[in-house]
Amino acid sequence: MKKDYTVVGKNIRKLDAIEKAMGAATFTTDIKLPGMLYGKVLRSPYPHARIVKIDTSKAEALPGVKAVATYLNTPRVKFNTSATSTFTIPPLQPVEDQYVFDSVVRYVGDEVAAVAATSKKVAEEALELIEVEYELLPTVFDPLAAMKEEAPSLHHCEAGKNVPGEKIHIEMGDIELGFAEADYVFEHTFKLPVQKQAQMETQAAVAQVSVDGKVTVWSTTQTPHPSRRILATIFGLPYSKVRVLNPPYIGGGFGVRIGLSAKAEPIALALAMLAKQPVKVVYDRKEDFIASDTRHSGYVTVKTGVKKDGTFTARKIMGILNSGAYCSWSAETPGVLGAMGLSIYYCPNQMYDGHSVYTNTTPAGAMRGFGNPQGMFAVDSQVDIIAEELGMDPMEIRRKNIMRPGLPWVLPYPCQSSGLEECMDLGAKAIVWDQRGKQNQDSDTIRRGIGMAIGTHVSNAWPFCGDYSNAYVTVQQDGSIQVASGVPDMGTGTITTLSQMAAEVMGIAFGQVGITFADTESTPFEIGSHASRTCYASGTAVVAAAQDARKQVFEYAANMLEVTPGELDIENGIIYSTLTQEKNISLGQVAMEAHLRGQQFIGVGRIIPQNAPPYLAHFAEVEVDTETGKVRVTKMVAAHDVGKAIHPLIVEGQLEGGLAMGIGYALSEEIKYDDRGRQLNNGFHKYMLPTAMDIPELEAIIVEAEDPTGPFGAKGVGETGLVATAAAIANAVYDAIGIRFFEIPLTEERVYRALKERK
Repeated sequence: MKKDYTVVGKNIRKLDAIEKAMGAATFTTDIKLPGMLYGKVLRSPYPHARIVKIDTSKAEALPGVKAVATYLNTPRVKFNTSATSTFTIPPLQPVEDQYVFDSVVRYVGDEVAAVAATSKKVAEEALELIEVEYELLPTVFDPLAAMKEEAPSLHHCEAGKNVPGEKIHIEMGDIELGFAEADYVFEHTFKLPVQKQAQMETQAAVAQVSVDGKVTVWSTTQTPHPSRRILATIFGLPYSKVRVLNPPYIGGGFGVRIGLSAKAEPIALALAMLAKQPVKVVYDRKEDFIASDTRHSGYVTVKTGVKKDGTFTARKIMGILNSGAYCSWSAETPGVLGAMGLSIYYCPNQMYDGHSVYTNTTPAGAMRGFGNPQGMFAVDSQVDIIAEELGMDPMEIRRKNIMRPGLPWVLPYPCQSSGLEECMDLGAKAIVWDQRGKQNQDSDTIRRGIGMAIGTHVSNAWPFCGDYSNAYVTVQQDGSIQVASGVPDMGTGTITTLSQMAAEVMGIAFGQVGITFADTESTPFEIGSHASRTCYASGTAVVAAAQDARKQVFEYAANMLEVTPGELDIENGIIYSTLTQEKNISLGQVAMEAHLRGQQFIGVGRIIPQNAPPYLAHFAEVEVDTETGKVRVTKMVAAHDVGKAIHPLIVEGQLEGGLAMGIGYALSEEIKYDDRGRQLNNGFHKYMLPTAMDIPELEAIIVEAEDPTGPFGAKGVGETGLVATAAAIANAVYDAIGIRFFEIPLTEERVYRALKERK
């Protein structure tokens, strides 16, 4: 397709900009229905206990209470809140380990019961009236301890003590030979914290059951179609009788609702069925923190063999992640950690072993980067250690070993494009890498440093997960078009970029495109917004649908103009012959002519997406106060190979948002637990998110190494912004004070303690 695009690559005003700026956009928390009740959830105060007795009679007798749900009157069908249960294909099996409510609770915050009442106040009063007798059970909070024989078993597991799913093993070459050929072998273990997505809108759902049994659920899900399947399975309904939709927007996601929104949807639906009225369930911020998925914490060990000249000969990675009380995405996340950790550098001999482990903590699931930030903090921290030991510049050892197109690697798809070296060059220039180690020290207490790290990611969900996309493009009678795609827009500009692609293919103005999205009743199956796949995979489906519609239009117009379809093109809505431009006609004229003769042009895109590696190089400049331990990032540079920037401003926004989240991961964000399994950081007032005052100068650099598999050459970009951020910051801190940290976040306390211990 031509490269002189008229719509793609342009900073068109986002379709949702005005209504969001005016406060007119609708979210799940805004939904109000006639007769709607309000649901509230009773949560466990204990990390592990059996419910011996539960008495709801007093709550049911409270005026205004319409239903009380427990494990005694809700479906006994096991499920997984994550979308993985809807597309894992044999021989792999999804791990389904939850009920809507169970007789055993496994973490502080686990669901015990729920109430639907005429007001939130009445529902909260009713929770106080539910009497529960618990039998306390043994607990375990650390994944290493949970694998020991004496640890309590949280679920039945085939792969090992408290190991959900299967252990992941990835191997290429001969790992023992690789280490034997090395001049030096380095091995280090890194510890990772629990990070929270902290999205603006909490988990929420509104469920309505019609008189004919049809179910409608408005929710904050990132995956309406897979969520429909989960709900239909739990409640024994035909998929065709369950409608799931966003209303239409989501207030952020970052992976926390790929599948169900924690349990908001099944709880709302269970209450609606019992009460026979619509029910709205909205988590408060504390519930969102303690009872919806987090990023996986855990341990990553990296062992690398290297020649004296810096050539990597062998790399072995081991990842042990904390699943929390239920599986969610814990069977898949360790695999991404290992695959990404092994694929950024070329190394002929590689191995990864990893898995998750159940503990009595909040379930961990998907969060932006999906295991990759954990792995790259370890891998690229160690690369800096190796460079120093060999007396090499960290930039040069990376340049010597980076993965390049055509080389073999562990991933099941080829590397066909890479702009990584250009990213490194442009990023180094922007941060003034040549000044590393020469920074002016204005005082005895403030030390400055520069660090870097690199990374890669995916542009699509894993290739063996049954991932596919569909889209419709319908030409209206006036020549405008309507796009239908099942993906949500959670603030990422999805509907804008998909509309840009459709407009470009159809040769019409952007303003002539309408889009229907995130509704299972009006869109074909789409696996959803996650895995940095929306622009790449869903965009491929939209492009295919638009090409199909364009082909139909040209075939019809060719008869009208008495030319061949192959010589037609279209610009600004005018179809013309490339051989004789005197022969032309508007798309609207063709569409109306076809309409009057009983035909409409409906393009269908049915695709199984491939995958393309986006690449990135991050550079950090920091100041460390040696009297307080305070680390301040003064500048971050992020150079990213995005394939093709469909909407450059949206791309820059994604990168800057990812950097901010990565800065929090590196320096301040962490959920800790006390010895009774209670979350100590359970809201914004206790969880140290970076604020506007903490965000440094950010420079996003777009590199376009177009990939042949992506729409217009595009790659995924949604998650890449924080893949290497923590490693770059930790390397900069080492450059500043000469102390290597093997655990993040680099809080003032942790850095101060290390400084004092060194003295």
